[in-house]
Amino acid sequence: MVPHQAPEDRVRAAAVIAAFCVGATLALPGGALAQDHSDHVTGHAGHHMEVDETGMVMNANDSILPRDCSEVSRDHRFEVRAGSGHARPGHTFAYDTAELEVEPCSRVTVTFVNEDDVRHQWMVHGLPRYLYPGGMFHLEAAGGETRTGTFIVPSDEVTYLVHCDLAQHMEKGMKAQLKVGGGSGDLWSVPGISGDRRRSGTWPVSPASIVFPAVLTGMILVMILRAVLSRRR
Repeated sequence: MVPHQAPEDRVRAAAVIAAFCVGATLALPGGALAQDHSDHVTGHAGHHMEVDETGMVMNANDSILPRDCSEVSRDHRFEVRAGSGHARPGHTFAYDTAELEVEPCSRVTVTFVNEDDVRHQWMVHGLPRYLYPGGMFHLEAAGGETRTGTFIVPSDEVTYLVHCDLAQHMEKGMKAQLKVGGGSGDLWSVPGISGDRRRSGTWPVSPASIVFPAVLTGMILVMILRAVLSRRR
Protein backbone atom coordinates (compact mmCIF):
# COMPACT_ATOMS: atom_id res chain seq x y z
CA MET A 1 0.00 0.00 0.00
CA VAL A 2 1.31 3.48 -0.86
CA PRO A 3 1.63 5.58 2.32
CA HIS A 4 -0.55 8.72 2.61
CA GLN A 5 1.30 11.82 1.40
CA ALA A 6 0.69 15.12 3.17
CA PRO A 7 -0.28 18.15 1.03
CA GLU A 8 3.03 19.84 1.90
CA ASP A 9 4.88 16.79 0.62
CA ARG A 10 2.88 16.84 -2.61
CA VAL A 11 3.78 20.49 -3.17
CA ARG A 12 7.46 19.79 -2.59
CA ALA A 13 7.35 16.75 -4.87
CA ALA A 14 5.67 18.76 -7.63
CA ALA A 15 8.30 21.49 -7.29
CA VAL A 16 11.11 18.95 -7.60
CA ILE A 17 9.48 17.41 -10.70
CA ALA A 18 9.02 20.87 -12.21
CA ALA A 19 12.68 21.76 -11.64
CA PHE A 20 13.81 18.47 -13.16
CA CYS A 21 11.60 18.88 -16.25
CA VAL A 22 12.68 22.48 -16.81
CA GLY A 23 16.33 21.38 -16.64
CA ALA A 24 15.66 18.55 -19.06
CA THR A 25 13.88 20.96 -21.44
CA LEU A 26 16.85 23.32 -21.42
CA ALA A 27 19.14 20.41 -22.25
CA LEU A 28 17.07 19.22 -25.21
CA PRO A 29 19.01 19.23 -28.51
CA GLY A 30 17.78 22.12 -30.62
CA GLY A 31 15.84 23.45 -27.63
CA ALA A 32 13.46 26.33 -28.08
CA LEU A 33 15.63 28.91 -26.34
CA ALA A 34 18.39 29.43 -28.90
CA GLN A 35 19.78 28.28 -32.21
CA ASP A 36 21.84 25.13 -31.92
CA HIS A 37 25.58 25.78 -32.07
CA SER A 38 26.63 22.33 -30.88
CA ASP A 39 29.03 22.07 -33.80
CA HIS A 40 31.13 24.77 -32.18
CA VAL A 41 33.22 23.07 -29.52
CA THR A 42 35.00 24.87 -26.72
CA GLY A 43 38.70 25.25 -27.39
CA HIS A 44 40.52 24.03 -30.48
CA ALA A 45 41.68 20.53 -29.53
CA GLY A 46 41.95 18.29 -32.58
CA HIS A 47 41.66 21.12 -35.09
CA HIS A 48 44.25 21.65 -37.80
CA MET A 49 45.25 25.31 -37.67
CA GLU A 50 47.48 27.68 -39.58
CA VAL A 51 47.71 30.76 -37.40
CA ASP A 52 49.80 33.93 -37.10
CA GLU A 53 49.24 37.55 -36.10
CA THR A 54 47.30 38.27 -39.31
CA GLY A 55 44.70 35.56 -38.82
CA MET A 56 43.93 31.87 -38.97
CA VAL A 57 42.81 29.05 -41.25
CA MET A 58 41.23 26.09 -39.42
CA ASN A 59 40.51 22.63 -40.84
CA ALA A 60 41.60 23.37 -44.40
CA ASN A 61 41.26 20.36 -46.70
CA ASP A 62 42.01 20.34 -50.43
CA SER A 63 42.55 16.63 -51.05
CA ILE A 64 40.69 14.27 -48.69
CA LEU A 65 37.27 13.39 -50.08
CA PRO A 66 34.16 13.02 -47.93
CA ARG A 67 33.05 9.38 -47.69
CA ASP A 68 30.10 9.92 -50.02
CA CYS A 69 32.19 11.48 -52.82
CA SER A 70 34.14 9.42 -55.36
CA GLU A 71 35.81 12.52 -56.85
CA VAL A 72 35.82 16.29 -56.77
CA SER A 73 32.92 17.37 -58.99
CA ARG A 74 34.07 20.95 -59.53
CA ASP A 75 36.48 23.58 -58.21
CA HIS A 76 35.02 26.87 -57.01
CA ARG A 77 36.92 30.01 -56.03
CA PHE A 78 35.18 32.83 -54.20
CA GLU A 79 36.29 36.14 -52.77
CA VAL A 80 34.26 37.25 -49.77
CA ARG A 81 34.71 40.74 -48.35
CA ALA A 82 33.71 41.62 -44.80
CA GLY A 83 33.18 44.97 -43.18
CA SER A 84 30.86 47.70 -42.02
CA GLY A 85 30.78 49.13 -45.53
CA HIS A 86 28.58 46.20 -46.63
CA ALA A 87 26.11 46.42 -43.72
CA ARG A 88 22.41 46.81 -44.42
CA PRO A 89 20.22 49.27 -42.50
CA GLY A 90 19.90 48.15 -38.90
CA HIS A 91 23.16 46.19 -38.93
CA THR A 92 26.76 47.08 -38.13
CA PHE A 93 28.75 44.47 -40.07
CA ALA A 94 28.17 42.26 -43.11
CA TYR A 95 29.68 40.08 -45.80
CA ASP A 96 29.44 41.39 -49.34
CA THR A 97 28.17 37.94 -50.35
CA ALA A 98 25.28 36.53 -48.32
CA GLU A 99 24.99 33.29 -50.28
CA LEU A 100 27.32 30.90 -52.09
CA GLU A 101 26.08 27.99 -54.21
CA VAL A 102 28.13 24.94 -55.20
CA GLU A 103 27.58 21.43 -56.54
CA PRO A 104 27.78 18.36 -54.27
CA CYS A 105 31.37 17.14 -53.73
CA SER A 106 32.79 20.51 -54.81
CA ARG A 107 36.18 21.79 -53.71
CA VAL A 108 35.65 25.32 -52.43
CA THR A 109 38.40 27.89 -52.03
CA VAL A 110 37.47 31.10 -50.23
CA THR A 111 39.61 34.23 -50.06
CA PHE A 112 38.39 36.22 -47.08
CA VAL A 113 39.16 39.95 -47.19
CA ASN A 114 38.62 41.96 -44.01
CA GLU A 115 38.00 45.61 -44.86
CA ASP A 116 37.45 46.70 -41.24
CA ASP A 117 39.93 47.57 -38.49
CA VAL A 118 38.55 44.83 -36.22
CA ARG A 119 38.96 41.07 -36.56
CA HIS A 120 36.33 39.09 -38.49
CA GLN A 121 35.64 35.41 -39.29
CA TRP A 122 34.04 33.37 -42.07
CA MET A 123 33.01 30.09 -40.44
CA VAL A 124 31.02 27.18 -41.90
CA HIS A 125 29.10 24.92 -39.50
CA GLY A 126 27.69 21.41 -39.98
CA LEU A 127 30.38 19.75 -42.10
CA PRO A 128 31.10 16.04 -41.42
CA ARG A 129 32.98 15.74 -38.15
CA TYR A 130 35.07 12.76 -39.25
CA LEU A 131 36.74 15.08 -41.76
CA TYR A 132 36.38 18.51 -40.12
CA PRO A 133 36.84 18.46 -36.33
CA GLY A 134 33.90 20.13 -34.67
CA GLY A 135 32.12 20.17 -38.04
CA MET A 136 33.78 23.47 -38.90
CA PHE A 137 35.83 25.19 -41.56
CA HIS A 138 37.08 28.54 -40.34
CA LEU A 139 38.81 31.61 -41.79
CA GLU A 140 39.78 34.49 -39.53
CA ALA A 141 41.47 37.73 -40.57
CA ALA A 142 42.75 40.62 -38.49
CA GLY A 143 41.76 44.13 -39.49
CA GLY A 144 42.87 44.88 -43.05
CA GLU A 145 44.17 41.34 -43.63
CA THR A 146 43.28 38.53 -46.05
CA ARG A 147 43.20 34.76 -45.51
CA THR A 148 42.54 31.95 -48.00
CA GLY A 149 41.50 28.37 -47.33
CA THR A 150 39.98 25.36 -49.08
CA PHE A 151 37.51 22.65 -48.07
CA ILE A 152 35.52 19.92 -49.84
CA VAL A 153 31.77 19.61 -49.28
CA PRO A 154 29.95 16.25 -49.09
CA SER A 155 27.23 15.15 -51.52
CA ASP A 156 24.21 16.02 -49.35
CA GLU A 157 21.98 18.84 -50.56
CA VAL A 158 22.24 21.04 -47.49
CA THR A 159 22.22 24.72 -46.61
CA TYR A 160 25.14 25.39 -44.27
CA LEU A 161 25.34 28.25 -41.80
CA VAL A 162 28.17 30.73 -42.40
CA HIS A 163 28.85 33.40 -39.80
CA CYS A 164 31.34 35.34 -37.70
CA ASP A 165 31.56 33.80 -34.24
CA LEU A 166 33.12 36.81 -32.52
CA ALA A 167 30.91 38.29 -29.82
CA GLN A 168 27.76 39.88 -31.28
CA HIS A 169 29.13 40.00 -34.84
CA MET A 170 26.52 37.58 -36.20
CA GLU A 171 23.73 39.43 -34.40
CA LYS A 172 25.05 42.64 -35.96
CA GLY A 173 24.81 41.27 -39.49
CA MET A 174 27.65 38.84 -40.20
CA LYS A 175 25.60 35.84 -41.27
CA ALA A 176 25.41 34.05 -44.63
CA GLN A 177 24.65 30.63 -46.10
CA LEU A 178 26.35 28.06 -48.31
CA LYS A 179 24.01 25.98 -50.47
CA VAL A 180 25.18 22.61 -51.76
CA GLY A 181 23.20 21.17 -54.68
CA GLY A 182 20.40 23.69 -54.30
CA GLY A 183 20.45 23.46 -50.52
CA SER A 184 17.72 22.57 -48.05
CA GLY A 185 16.00 25.96 -48.00
CA ASP A 186 17.01 29.38 -46.74
CA LEU A 187 18.23 29.82 -43.19
CA TRP A 188 16.39 32.29 -41.02
CA SER A 189 17.48 35.90 -40.61
CA VAL A 190 20.21 36.03 -43.28
CA PRO A 191 20.66 39.68 -44.32
CA GLY A 192 19.65 40.15 -47.93
CA ILE A 193 18.19 36.61 -48.16
CA SER A 194 15.60 36.04 -45.46
CA GLY A 195 15.93 39.17 -43.33
CA ASP A 196 14.39 38.68 -39.90
CA ARG A 197 11.68 36.35 -41.18
CA ARG A 198 11.36 32.64 -40.46
CA ARG A 199 10.44 30.97 -43.72
CA SER A 200 8.32 27.83 -44.01
CA GLY A 201 10.38 24.72 -43.36
CA THR A 202 13.39 26.66 -42.12
CA TRP A 203 12.72 27.03 -38.40
CA PRO A 204 15.91 27.37 -36.33
CA VAL A 205 14.33 24.77 -34.02
CA SER A 206 11.88 21.93 -34.51
CA PRO A 207 8.22 22.82 -33.72
CA ALA A 208 8.06 19.62 -31.64
CA SER A 209 10.81 20.95 -29.38
CA ILE A 210 8.50 23.88 -28.53
CA VAL A 211 5.17 22.02 -28.24
CA PHE A 212 6.46 19.23 -25.98
CA PRO A 213 7.96 21.54 -23.30
CA ALA A 214 4.79 23.67 -23.37
CA VAL A 215 2.53 20.64 -22.77
CA LEU A 216 4.87 19.32 -20.09
CA THR A 217 4.92 22.67 -18.31
CA GLY A 218 1.11 22.82 -18.39
CA MET A 219 0.85 19.39 -16.80
CA ILE A 220 3.27 20.38 -14.05
CA LEU A 221 1.33 23.57 -13.29
CA VAL A 222 -1.90 21.53 -12.99
CA MET A 223 -0.19 19.18 -10.52
CA ILE A 224 1.05 22.08 -8.40
CA LEU A 225 -2.36 23.80 -8.44
CA ARG A 226 -4.16 20.60 -7.37
CA ALA A 227 -1.69 20.11 -4.52
CA VAL A 228 -2.16 23.69 -3.29
CA LEU A 229 -5.97 23.45 -3.46
CA SER A 230 -5.91 20.13 -1.61
CA ARG A 231 -3.80 21.71 1.11
CA ARG A 232 -6.33 24.48 1.66
CA ARG A 233 -9.26 22.08 2.20
